[in-house]
Amino acid sequence: MTETLHRPAHAAAVEPAHGLAGTWQLTKLALRRDRIILPIWILMLSVAPASATGTFDTYYPTAADRAGLTSSMGSNPSIAVVYGPAFDLSTSGGFTAWRLGGFVALFIGLMAVFTVTRHTRAEEDTGRAELLASAIVGRYAALTAAVIVSAGSSLLIGVIEAATLSGSKLPVGGAFAFGAATASAGLVFTAIAAVCAQLAEYSRTANGIGAAAVGISFLLRAIGDSTGSAHWVSWLSPIGWAQQVRPFSGERWWVLLLPVAASVAIGATAYVLLPRRDIGVGILPPRPGPAEASRSLSSPLGLAWRLHRGPFIGWIVGMVVCGAAFGSISSGIGDLVNQSEQTREVFARLGGSDSLTDAFLATMAGLFAMIGSLFGVQAVLRMRGEETANRVEPVLATSVTRLRWAMSHLIFAFLGTAVLLVLAGALLGFSSGLRSGDVAGSTGHTVIAMLAQLPAVWVVVGVAVTLFGLAPKYSAAGWGVASVALLISLLGPVLNVQQAVLDISPFQHVPKLPNQPITAPPLLWLLVVAVVALSAGLSGWRRRDVG
Repeated sequence: MTETLHRPAHAAAVEPAHGLAGTWQLTKLALRRDRIILPIWILMLSVAPASATGTFDTYYPTAADRAGLTSSMGSNPSIAVVYGPAFDLSTSGGFTAWRLGGFVALFIGLMAVFTVTRHTRAEEDTGRAELLASAIVGRYAALTAAVIVSAGSSLLIGVIEAATLSGSKLPVGGAFAFGAATASAGLVFTAIAAVCAQLAEYSRTANGIGAAAVGISFLLRAIGDSTGSAHWVSWLSPIGWAQQVRPFSGERWWVLLLPVAASVAIGATAYVLLPRRDIGVGILPPRPGPAEASRSLSSPLGLAWRLHRGPFIGWIVGMVVCGAAFGSISSGIGDLVNQSEQTREVFARLGGSDSLTDAFLATMAGLFAMIGSLFGVQAVLRMRGEETANRVEPVLATSVTRLRWAMSHLIFAFLGTAVLLVLAGALLGFSSGLRSGDVAGSTGHTVIAMLAQLPAVWVVVGVAVTLFGLAPKYSAAGWGVASVALLISLLGPVLNVQQAVLDISPFQHVPKLPNQPITAPPLLWLLVVAVVALSAGLSGWRRRDVG
């Protein structure tokens, strides 16, 4: 006997009409959720280039100054590692493109990676994507919405850059070339992030792979631009493509075809991979664990180490490599300013020393501290990820207290950043000392300079803990706090902004070692702020509901 199963008549009504059904609604939801962090990214990245145009006339007022700058930069591989190739430094537009073009492309790439992951893989981690998939939402809707938000933000940044640079009386063609070049980098990394979201099973892994892709892109660009025999390597990098457009230096519009083609090809790969996996599962199979857990996982600290060790090791490798690379070029920094007293003043303001090498090392110490604070924020947000994934309540149902669980993670957020800075400082000083002939002295000075940055780093991490404890829904704003502090400290002195604005960043209150004397009061005040922020966050965590 056979029986025919009839499909209910109303069943077809709850199925999506097509794979993109619900895309517009998810796009609006993503924009609403990013209404704080996304405008910060857009404002900072789009306004910075135009703000820097006036500095060129100030620091290089004469034809002799500009000729000296062009001759020194055109043949200095040490400086090309940081800023890229100098195509034309005789004009304000060419100087702005050289000074900021690579960094803007770098930060747009990070913005794209975080945005796409937040609205794709992170939604699957929390189970919200599966809930939405049970409604009238197409299979490709979430990915498409994330791509629209990320790519749209990149294009908007490019448009605003073009408009503001044109308003600064720079050539219109160069302004639009600059905007198109930086926006194209955002498109490529949006596509890369979309693929990472399909490959990885967890959002932290997808963010790690995407951020590594951005870092590798910057490294490839640096290798190609600093090595004459391997210049072709920079053409393997989306950041290199953005600079090879040559805004304000005889624009090469055809180069934009490379990022457009790469974006389409890589993005298409993401859409091909999407239906080949289940929701909540990545293409890359997870490594099966042992049948029995190790004894180290019997404590909250052991579990926290298991969760943080992958990113932590990756950060260590990146910081050590960058420390060695930047230390090795410190002896060549004098060529940058050998004919410009105004630029000496800029470096003195950045590094707090009239000695150019010391000023450069002090600047690098501050830069590494700002970047290291991002790891601290990432470690704090890991707690929020465990909470939203409903993995905290089973742990707290045992004898583990809330504070004990939180402190097991915060050890990595606070002490982990100290380890990163010490290792980066050691390699920075060691490689610089090899060039100068004073390894021991240089290493000791840079390690001390890094340790002096810790109170400022801990302020940023403490604010992230405050958000986690008192406003968990806005925990992701910790990225915004770290980004604002980084951009103010990195671009503020160059743009000659008011001191009141610079003081917003905790990194501006740290003594500029190695040549400046250590002053205890600002460091103590920063520690007080960090402790207050940490205490407020832990107090809120103890009292609020989990989830």
